[in-house]
Amino acid sequence: MRSLRVLASSLVALSIVVGLFAPGVGAQDLKPPVATIKPKVDTLHGEVRTDNYFWIRNKSDAQVISYLEAENAYTAAKMKHTEALQQKLYDEMLSRIKETDVTVPFREHGYLYWSATEKGKSYPTFMRRRATAGAPDEVVIDANALAAGKKFSQVATIEVNPGGTHAAYLHDTTALRVYTLYVKDLATGKLLGDSISRVVPSVAWANDTVFFYQKADSARRPDAVWRHILGTPQSSDIEVFHEKDVLDNVGVQRSKSDKFIIITDDGFTSSEARVIPTANPFAASIIVAPRKANVEYQLDHIDGAFLLTTNEGAQNFKVMRIADDQVGTGQWTEFIPTSDSVFIEYLEPFKNDLVVVQRSGGLRRLRVMDLKTRRAPFYITFPEPAYAVNPTGNAEFDSDTLRFVYQSLVTQPTTYDYAMSTRQRVIKKKLEVPGFDPTKYEVKRFMVTARDGAHVPVSMIVQKGWTQDGSHPLLLYAYGSYGATTEAGFNSGVLSLVDRGFGYAIAHIRGGQEMGRAWYDQGKMMNKKNTFNDYVDVARYLVDNKYTSKDKLIANGGSAGGLLMGAVVNMRPDLFRAVVADVPFVDVINTMMDASIPLTAQEWQQWGDPHDSTQYAYMRTYSPYDNVARKAYPWMLVTTSLNDSQVGYWEPAKWVAKLRAMKTDNNPLYIKVNMAGGHGGSSGRYDVLRERAFRYAFMLDAVGISQ
Repeated sequence: MRSLRVLASSLVALSIVVGLFAPGVGAQDLKPPVATIKPKVDTLHGEVRTDNYFWIRNKSDAQVISYLEAENAYTAAKMKHTEALQQKLYDEMLSRIKETDVTVPFREHGYLYWSATEKGKSYPTFMRRRATAGAPDEVVIDANALAAGKKFSQVATIEVNPGGTHAAYLHDTTALRVYTLYVKDLATGKLLGDSISRVVPSVAWANDTVFFYQKADSARRPDAVWRHILGTPQSSDIEVFHEKDVLDNVGVQRSKSDKFIIITDDGFTSSEARVIPTANPFAASIIVAPRKANVEYQLDHIDGAFLLTTNEGAQNFKVMRIADDQVGTGQWTEFIPTSDSVFIEYLEPFKNDLVVVQRSGGLRRLRVMDLKTRRAPFYITFPEPAYAVNPTGNAEFDSDTLRFVYQSLVTQPTTYDYAMSTRQRVIKKKLEVPGFDPTKYEVKRFMVTARDGAHVPVSMIVQKGWTQDGSHPLLLYAYGSYGATTEAGFNSGVLSLVDRGFGYAIAHIRGGQEMGRAWYDQGKMMNKKNTFNDYVDVARYLVDNKYTSKDKLIANGGSAGGLLMGAVVNMRPDLFRAVVADVPFVDVINTMMDASIPLTAQEWQQWGDPHDSTQYAYMRTYSPYDNVARKAYPWMLVTTSLNDSQVGYWEPAKWVAKLRAMKTDNNPLYIKVNMAGGHGGSSGRYDVLRERAFRYAFMLDAVGISQ
């Protein structure tokens, strides 16, 4: 805990210190921090807007830090009675992890690559060896060594050049996603003098000496791609592309075929891609398909042709094809037609095969197309009615093998190699989960009819023999934004709740793409409130049908899912016993008004632009911070990080301050601020478990479970 002298730098913090340390004062008697009111008044579309807590945004102000420290001290004191439970939960979750372990090696350019974890070490070591018998193991990057002495450490990207001699990697120690690019000589283990500061992922090697990297603007928007020649100073690097439009983000990658560098330039509603042949990385880039309003696409390259997965005239996307030598002519031909019932998510190309990753009926399916013999396409089958599957580690283009990871709520992640020519699969690794017995659990999957008639899928895990009588606590998780699909995957941590009688349910609400592209379109912009209504309707269904009861239902979501938490707790605070909002995006209007904040301008196409009066009026109806009211709220735990680059810490901090001033109940309201973490909290795996144990202890405490 910080010293009393530092904490007392503001009157607000001083009052907390007296409350915490005065003789005879117990945790039950503590008073929560009261944020100073410093009104900031402005007018927007004729409405006078007063923000009493805008000052919390200035983290260089000692009073702000003292206030956050005081909140942490209050939370720690009020949660002290759960410390034994927190430790028990941590020990349980850690016991289900094989601390010393390795991933399945994947092959690329004659090497096998994998990562290894070691008991007691917080970070992985990235390894390799030549794909020949008897070759020794080599360390590519030891993330533990990089993290030594750092409060936060994250390796974001590791790219080895085609010849296998050098690795370019990005490292962040700020938690603000401000990376430095380093190049390591893999023969000597030494760093070259080619470090480049303030870059953003990703990196793409054209050959063994030339790579491309990304830079960002002042709002951390990736806006430019640069070319670097190994051994030359950064001052001689060439900017090969720059995007001025704040609605678009730039990216760079090497095609899986190794033939092209692909520069992507994507917004939320349109796309444009350029290519540079790796055989001539100094050539000017060529636009493959010019940008069109409201047309998005993804670009892949197969043997002799480009494939374009696009929504032009196809809400669920279609695939178009053009030969390499026809690029720029517009001579695209239809390769895979669109479907009303099948959503094409993306492609996994190989030299002789194409795997179409698509979704129907709320589940992902893998369709294999033979590009060489043109035999009839087929689907890879899976045994469970609800599952998650993800192709991964498919770096080799000239390969007959598709690797994927299969899992479900009761099946731990299992890595398969699938021979596309023979349709045979081989298990390469099943994640070891010590003490886990899948026969102790059962999965439920059902549809809930929302208020407008939409059918919302729900996936759920419970103990075997679980009774549907309203007596069980239940954790309802959801996200519902950006088209991100929440899969029904394995979560060993949540077993600590399920083993204590909880049900754990995932609501696959609109805003994701579980049910196709329309599912996403119906949950953004001027349809955003469908996301919140879906969640509330699922919660009501769970209560009405005795999966749980109002006094035992807990809501959880993070980031944009934290916006969901803020919206539903304003809409139906009576429906939940407790809400856990992680790094919540809750100050929607103020953040979307300020284009200097990272991610803001691009997301005018996601949430709306409050400069537009119509869009402002709609956003104003749900923005959590703007809709806090004088009424009773449930138990609430809010988490944030001081160095969060995606959702500023001040959003949840201001929200909590306003809730404290407005709410009429005596229910707990805590905020836990990670003073060194980023958007995902801490970077080390053990610290992440500690944070999860804290959240679970709060949930259990809310429903009266103490051990």
